[in-house]
Amino acid sequence: MSCNSSVTRVNVSSVGQAQRVPVHLLPCEIEHNGPAQKMVSFRGRGLKGQELSCPQGYTGLVLKETNKPGSDQEDRTVKVSSVFDKLTYWNLETPPNSDDTVVMAMDWPELAEAIHGPVED
Repeated sequence: MSCNSSVTRVNVSSVGQAQRVPVHLLPCEIEHNGPAQKMVSFRGRGLKGQELSCPQGYTGLVLKETNKPGSDQEDRTVKVSSVFDKLTYWNLETPPNSDDTVVMAMDWPELAEAIHGPVED
């Protein structure tokens, strides 16, 4: 088994130029960048969405690769193309719930602080 030793670097100076935009996380891959009309179904299946806020003290980043490397072993550099403080998370047919990994990820920082934070007597 080979080990991927590539490094991904984030160009942090690009955060200042990043626009705040609405973000939608869909259960599919779309090869389009730009505005689109909102739809309520996908291939005949209903989409159910829920707006999720980033944990307090966190900002979401949308990253864009500046130069695509020739292989997965090469280092990459990404820039911040936009930022967000909430996103709409979509599921097929059923609304997002507390068992979804994205919902759990948004809850994790608060839970981690409770677990690992200082204990008061």
